[in-house]
Amino acid sequence: MNRNEFLARLRRGLVGLTKAAADEIVADYEAHFDDAIAAGRSEADISAALGDPDRLARELKAEAGAQAWAQQPTASNALGAVLGILGLGAIDILILLPLVLPVFGTILTFLVAGVGVFIAGGGVMVVGPFAGLPGGIFAAILMGIGLMGLGVFMIATMVILIKWLIDATIWYARLHYRVAKPALEPANA
Repeated sequence: MNRNEFLARLRRGLVGLTKAAADEIVADYEAHFDDAIAAGRSEADISAALGDPDRLARELKAEAGAQAWAQQPTASNALGAVLGILGLGAIDILILLPLVLPVFGTILTFLVAGVGVFIAGGGVMVVGPFAGLPGGIFAAILMGIGLMGLGVFMIATMVILIKWLIDATIWYARLHYRVAKPALEPANA
């Protein structure tokens, strides 16, 4: 494979990254080709040494997603990191998904329950003084505030757990990929 073929396949594989990030990565590999050609190597040797450009693009996209999550833990960055890691094929889905899906489902259930408790607390605080609840107006307001506080606590705890699980998934995938990568590489003759 020559330089142009390699760089074209790499650029196609980087679709999904920002244009600036993809341009920077391609420029780095162009510079790598320039340096190696100046050292007397052929384009075919350089391409062979760099490996499969499609796989390289998947690795670079997965790492970019993990770095974006580490720098700014938002929902979209979490999704990008997890999908990038899954795109590597580095996670043994048959083993990992049955373990992770129930945990994420439980956390999501508690997150939704936290929102429900918060809304119920607001309802008790607003309607309670007029409903004639035992303890009077003051007790109804305090009960509403207490339920709202419990809801906020549940939501915050689940958000922290979700962040930890995403971090753990990325850590596991990186570790698994480092261990599995030698077995995935074609044997050099």
